[in-house]
Amino acid sequence: MLDGYPVDINRQLVNPIGHEHERVMCEVTIGDDMGFKWNKQRQCYELITDRQTWSHQIPIERFLEKITQLYCIQLLTATAKSEGFEVESQIVNSNNAVELTVTRWS
Repeated sequence: MLDGYPVDINRQLVNPIGHEHERVMCEVTIGDDMGFKWNKQRQCYELITDRQTWSHQIPIERFLEKITQLYCIQLLTATAKSEGFEVESQIVNSNNAVELTVTRWS
């Protein structure tokens, strides 16, 4: 689950009612109508969704900001652990910035 949406892998997105888009297979889906597909040329994931039928409470731009922030937290945590650090704390500030404190004993 991601913010209340079910997450799945290697799944085809569902077309909104009345829309006959090409069906897209995504590496990661969030709910039935949004997902991420790997772009081999650009070497990055692209968000796949229909802006016209976006009915979620959060705007697309804010959704992408949250996804990016969660990805960065996971990446930093994994990198810190691989370098022998432990995450001591993770604090979300009033402006939604995340502060990670890591320690390593030698």
